[in-house]
Amino acid sequence: MTAFSTTNLSIALAIAGAALATYSLRLGGLLLAERLPGKGGFKRFMDTLPGTILLALVAPGIFSSGVLGGAAALATALCAWRTKNILLAMMVGMGIVAVGRLLG
Repeated sequence: MTAFSTTNLSIALAIAGAALATYSLRLGGLLLAERLPGKGGFKRFMDTLPGTILLALVAPGIFSSGVLGGAAALATALCAWRTKNILLAMMVGMGIVAVGRLLG
């Protein structure tokens, strides 16, 4: 085998392994979901999990943007809360950041 063939085989095996791991986790989650409790503390935990994951993904960007990021996040949250329109809220936040960057 040449070095080129070995490299291609390694890449193909890495992709196949990643695909197998990904779909195994998804299938495991689907099979396990039927056995999880539907009430009590665990259900409350699972109900709040999406919000905490979103916050964990968004918070570093807000903090790294400084005051401008904080102002945009606050305006976005207030707009979403008052209007219940997520698209409008995102546009408000992006508008604040865009204007802030133009002026700053």
